[in-house]
Amino acid sequence: MTSKTNTPLILFIIAVLFATTISACSSSNSSDVHLSIMSLDEMPANVQSAPVAVQEAYQFASINPDVMKDIPCYCGCGNIGHTSNYDCYVSNVDAKGIISFDNHALGCSICVDITQDVMRMLREGKNPQDARAYIDATYSRYGPSNIP
Repeated sequence: MTSKTNTPLILFIIAVLFATTISACSSSNSSDVHLSIMSLDEMPANVQSAPVAVQEAYQFASINPDVMKDIPCYCGCGNIGHTSNYDCYVSNVDAKGIISFDNHALGCSICVDITQDVMRMLREGKNPQDARAYIDATYSRYGPSNIP
């Protein structure tokens, strides 16, 4: 008789352990990583009407200068004064924090691909240094880095 009365308790304990294991696994999922992005409403009209990948790149790069100023671009934009991938999206930030957007990345798939790769790697749990190493190894075949 004791085994029949303990069966519901044992099943309850097993169910709780199972639920705890499932929730612990899902909370460590790298897809839960939140990347800071600027609202699309704050983007210029030409960015708002661009393809989604371009919109996302502008939204991410413009609000993450701490990451993107250390990421090079390999499209040749160093010739126009860009010193990082960040410059492909942002030309100036004034003293009040108002951003002036650069149109360069609207027409450059290399700039956007680099930013999308950085975003993907950060979502995967990589750090910015790992992303930089990947960008250098992957895109250096297109030309020199624009980081002096």
